Amino acid sequence: MLDTFINFIKYIFSFDPNCQLLFTQHYFWIFFIMVFAIFSFVHNKVLMRNTFLFIVSVFFYYKTSGWFTLILVFATLFNYVDGALIYHAKKEWGKKTWLIIGLIINLLTLCYFKYSYFFADMIHDLFGIEIKVINVFALIGDRIAGKPTFTVDQIILPVGISFYTFQCISYLMDIFRERVAPVKNILNFGFYVTFFPQLVAGPIVRASEFIPQIYKKYFLSRRQFGIAMFWILNGMAKKIILSDYIAVNFVDRVFDNPTMFTGFENLVALFGYSLQVYADFSGYTDIAIGVAMLMGFYLPKNFNSPYKATNPGGFWKRWHISLSKWLQDYLYIPLGGNRTASFGTYACIITISLVGAILSGSIWVALILLVIASIATYVCYKHPEKKKDLTSNMNRLNTMLLGGLWHGASWNFMIWGGLNGIGMIVYRFWKDLDVLARMAVILAVTVICIAIACWFPAPVWNIAVVWSVIIFIGTFVRLIYAYFEGIHEFKRLEMCWAVFQTFVFITWTRLFFRAGSNLDPAEANEKAWDTAKNMVNQIGSRWDLSLIPQICMGYKYVFILIILGMIIHWLPENFKRRYRFSFAALPLPAMAIFVVIFVFIIYQFITADLQKFIYFQF
Repeated sequence: MLDTFINFIKYIFSFDPNCQLLFTQHYFWIFFIMVFAIFSFVHNKVLMRNTFLFIVSVFFYYKTSGWFTLILVFATLFNYVDGALIYHAKKEWGKKTWLIIGLIINLLTLCYFKYSYFFADMIHDLFGIEIKVINVFALIGDRIAGKPTFTVDQIILPVGISFYTFQCISYLMDIFRERVAPVKNILNFGFYVTFFPQLVAGPIVRASEFIPQIYKKYFLSRRQFGIAMFWILNGMAKKIILSDYIAVNFVDRVFDNPTMFTGFENLVALFGYSLQVYADFSGYTDIAIGVAMLMGFYLPKNFNSPYKATNPGGFWKRWHISLSKWLQDYLYIPLGGNRTASFGTYACIITISLVGAILSGSIWVALILLVIASIATYVCYKHPEKKKDLTSNMNRLNTMLLGGLWHGASWNFMIWGGLNGIGMIVYRFWKDLDVLARMAVILAVTVICIAIACWFPAPVWNIAVVWSVIIFIGTFVRLIYAYFEGIHEFKRLEMCWAVFQTFVFITWTRLFFRAGSNLDPAEANEKAWDTAKNMVNQIGSRWDLSLIPQICMGYKYVFILIILGMIIHWLPENFKRRYRFSFAALPLPAMAIFVVIFVFIIYQFITADLQKFIYFQF
C-alpha cells in the first residue's frame, strides 16, 4: 500500500513528455478542479492567492516542459530585479542602460533556444566555419549534478518561451515608459509571468493591463460564471470538433502528400487549414480566457472574427491581437511608425536581406530586396512629399518580416510574413485609387498574367490568371454600379466582396506557413518549398471535374464541418453575443445539463491521438 502511494506521488511529480497537461486532456481538468478547490479557500487573501497560483503555474509548466521550467524561473527572477533597477535609477541614462541590458538578456535567451541552429548554419555558409551547437544550460545542469543528466548536444525549443519572453519585455518597457510601477513582491511578479491559463500559448498579457488585477480581491458574478463556462465550451468545440477532426481526417493527409490528391482536394485542404489554424489557436485562447475568468482574472481578447476583415491590415487587427499590438507598440512605432524611417528601418532591411539570401541559398533574393530598398530610398530623396508614405510602408514590411521570423528561422516563414506585409502595402495603394484607375491597373495585371501564362506555361500562372480575372470582373461590376450612381445601395455586397478577397489572400499566404511549420528547422526550408510547389502545381493544373462529386461524398463530414465552421464564423457579432449571454443566463441546473450533453458530443470527435495546439511550437 505504501509503495503504491509512493509510486503515485512520483508519477504526479515527474515529467512525462507523452502526458502533457493539454486543455483537451482530462488530466488537465482534474488538475484544474483540484486547483480551483484550494483556490476557493484562499481567493480573498491576495498574497496567499497569488503565491498559490504562482506555485501551481510553475508546476503546470513543469508538467508541460520538464526541466525547461528552470528557464522560466530564471526569466522571472532576472526581470523582477531588472524592472526594479530601471524604476529606481535616478538618471535617464541609468534607466536606459538597465532597459537595454534587460532587452539583450531576454532576446539572447530567446534567440539561443530558437535560432542557434540557424546562426550556426549561417556562419558555416558565410565563412565555412563548422560550429557545434551545445546546450549550455544542460551542460551547466550536468556540472551541478556532477554526472551526465541532460542532453547536451541538442537544443529543444521550450514550450511558450516566445510568449513569456515578450511578456517580460512588455513589463520592462512599461516600467521604463512609466505606465506601471514595478511589482514589489517576487511572488506577485512570478504569478504575473507564469499564470498558467495563458503561459504556453498566450495571449501576451501587458504588464499595464494585468498587474493592477493581481492586487484586487476575487469577484465573480453569476453572469461572469456563465460567460466563463461558455468560453471554455466554445474553445473545446473549436479545438476538438473543428481543428483536430479536420486536420486528422483531411488537411494533414493532403499537406503530407499533395501529389497524391487532386487539385480540388489541395485547394479545399488549403482553405480547410485556414479554418483549422483559427479554430486551434482561438480555441486555446477561449479556454484560457474562461479558466482565468473563473479565478477572477481577465485576459485580453485575442481574436475578433479575423476572417471578417476587409483588407490585410484589418485582418492583423483581428488576428492574434495581443501579438499584433505588441509588434505595433514595441517594434513598428520605435522603427518610426507612420512618421519617418529610423536607423533601425534601414538596419532591418539590410539584415533581412542577408537573412533572406542565406535562407534561400540565393544571392539574388538579397539583391532584389536591396534594389527595392534602394529605389524606396531614392524616391524619398527626390520626392520628399512621398517620404512619409514610403517610410511607413517600409516599417510595415519590416514589422511583418520580423513577425514571420518570430515564428521560426526558415524561408517559408519569411515568405509568409513578407506576403502579409506586401498585402498591406498594396491595399493602401489600391484604396487611394478611384474606380477608373483600379480598372486600368487590374486590366493591365490581367493582361500581363495571361501573356506570361501563354508564353511560359506553368500552374502558378494559371492560378494568377484565374484570380486576376476574378478581381477584374469584381472591379468592372463596381465600375458599372458607380457609373449609374448605385454604389451606395450595394455597400453590403461590396463589403462581402472585400471580405472574400481578403480571406482568399490570407489563405494563400498560409500555404507557406503550414508547409514547414511543424518541421525541424534544418529541413524546413527545402521540404516546405517542395510542399508549397507541389500544392501549387496540383491546384494550377487541369482538373477532372467529374471527380469532384465523388470527392465531396468521400469527405462529406469534413466538408460539412468546414462549411458550418465558416458560416458560424461569419455570423453577425450581435447574434453571437445574444446566444452567449442567453447561455450565461441559464439556471445552474439547466446549464449543468447542457454542459454534460455538450461535453459528451465534443468527445465523440476526439481522435485516437490528441493533437497539440499549433502555437505550442512557437
